[in-house]
Amino acid sequence: MAAKNIEEAVEAMAAELLAGQDVVELVDVEYVKEHTDWYLRVYIDKDGGIDIEDCQELSEKLEAVLDEKNTIPDSYILEVSSPGIDRVLRKPRDYEREQGKKVDVSLYAPMDGKKELTGVLTGFDGKAITLDDSTVVELSKAAQIRLHIDF
Repeated sequence: MAAKNIEEAVEAMAAELLAGQDVVELVDVEYVKEHTDWYLRVYIDKDGGIDIEDCQELSEKLEAVLDEKNTIPDSYILEVSSPGIDRVLRKPRDYEREQGKKVDVSLYAPMDGKKELTGVLTGFDGKAITLDDSTVVELSKAAQIRLHIDF
C-alpha cells in the first residue's frame, strides 16, 4: 500500500475515533520513511492546546485499531502530537482556519525574484492562496506553507 493510501486510511480511522467529541481535532497524518524507519505521525489540536493525556488516549485507541485491521505492512513508529506553533498548512480546512494569520511560503521556483514569501493569509479559493489581499500564490507552486513565528 502506498504511503498516501496509508495516510488516508489512518486519517479515516483517527477521525472516527475522535468523532462524537467536539474538543480534539485531527489536523494531519503523515507516513514517512526517515533513514531506515517508517514513522506514522498523527497531529491533533484543540482550543488551548493539547496535552500528553490527549495524545496518549488517541495513541492507545489508534494503535489497537491499526493492529486489528493490520493496515500497515511495514514496522513503524507511531507518534501522536501537536502540529506545533509553526504548523504546515496542507488541507483546505487549514487555509480556511488560519485566515488573518501570517504565513511563510516556500516556492519551488522564484516569483518576482523571490523563493520565500511572508504575508497575512487573506484568501483561499481551493487552488491558490492570497497574501496581504494582493499576492496570489498557486498551491501547486508552493513547496510548503506554514504559520509564521515571530520571536
